[in-house]
Amino acid sequence: MTAPAAILDIDGTLVDSNYQHALAWYRAMREHGHVLPIWRIHRHIGMGGDQLVKALCGEEVEERDGDAIREAEGRHYFAMIDEVEPLEGARDLIADLKESGHRVVLASSAKPEEVDHYLDLLDARDLTDDWTSAGDVEQTKPAPDLVQTAIEKIGGGPAVMVGDSTWDCEAARRAGVPTIAVLTGGFSEAELRSAGAVAVFGSIVELRERLGDTPLG
Repeated sequence: MTAPAAILDIDGTLVDSNYQHALAWYRAMREHGHVLPIWRIHRHIGMGGDQLVKALCGEEVEERDGDAIREAEGRHYFAMIDEVEPLEGARDLIADLKESGHRVVLASSAKPEEVDHYLDLLDARDLTDDWTSAGDVEQTKPAPDLVQTAIEKIGGGPAVMVGDSTWDCEAARRAGVPTIAVLTGGFSEAELRSAGAVAVFGSIVELRERLGDTPLG
């Protein structure tokens, strides 16, 4: 039986970037006159940027300022991207999965230059089978497109998602793929399980230690 492919979310799962993204969205929205509590923004990190402005600010703001806010978010985030570090055990998890016979695709709807930065940060270009970026999908999470595209990039077959947000879990569920979740995105175990996670771990380190107890075991 073919081992299931591993679809690994990047932001918040492999690299510790969620709070920089939350702050970048806060600054971008404030720049355009929309001041939201940062905790509310954090609750939407993991949702694609094409949907986040409408979800937080409403359709009118999306139509009027959405593209400008997204441009500003990218600018503010890139000013902080050098502060982003890999989460402990992230590259080792990729190596573990490859050694166990899994195909590995890194799944992100981030801008290609962000994904390139993360690939270099993780030293993962030669370790993974493929990766995705914003240009690969029409709709971002929680739509299933990203998960479906990741599977297509590695030739199809069964797969398991590894993510850190309820948006990861929902996108995978809609694509018919189970999710293993970690708590590094700031969502609770109860929230992740409610969104569809079949297993939840405190960190990538704990996931590596207990990989045999998961659908990737």
